[in-house]
Amino acid sequence: MPELVLWDIDHTLMATRGLGRELWAQAFHKATGVELREQASVTGSTERVILRETARLHDLSYSDELFEPFASALGAVHVQRAADLREHGHALPGAAAVLARLANQGVRQTVVTGNVRAAAEVKLAVFGLDAYLLLEDGAYAEDGEERTELLRAALNRSTVRPEDAVFLGDTPADVEGGLDVGVRTVAVATGCTSAAQLRGFGADAVLESLEDTDAVLAAIA
Repeated sequence: MPELVLWDIDHTLMATRGLGRELWAQAFHKATGVELREQASVTGSTERVILRETARLHDLSYSDELFEPFASALGAVHVQRAADLREHGHALPGAAAVLARLANQGVRQTVVTGNVRAAAEVKLAVFGLDAYLLLEDGAYAEDGEERTELLRAALNRSTVRPEDAVFLGDTPADVEGGLDVGVRTVAVATGCTSAAQLRGFGADAVLESLEDTDAVLAAIA
């Protein structure tokens, strides 16, 4: 087994079934005073990129001075609406079982996600997944715009070499980031990208889901 397993969150470990966009719209309005008309593509993107591109769609200028209040608002709205997340969203089948098995084997686990940290922590907590993860070693939207930046940040915090880590995600950006950094990458076809497409991007292994715990562990090993 690797020394460290890095997890993407959305559509890899869980799904919010549309509520995520609603919470994002609330935070956008709080930070900008503008009602959300259109949101930039979120697949494989970090919150910094999504906010910058969405601001452009609304003829707003973007800077870190906008990101900071937005990140704060997004974290706060996730805290406020944690019960709604629990009701409308769900952990993906098999996610908790895989996390538990890896933890029982002594494998360190954390997250590499485009979410802001406060929102990520709420999402993981409401579905009972946070207990298996070393969240202080993870990487979040506050750490950069691209998956490569986030992966390097998590590896540095964990003091683990790329060759001793495995990254699981569901998007081409996850696969490309893993390849760029040199971590073994297992793609899970539980998002918007098919297994065949993920293979085409060069994932080291591809799974249809996390439901078969033994198969997931074999892909990670």
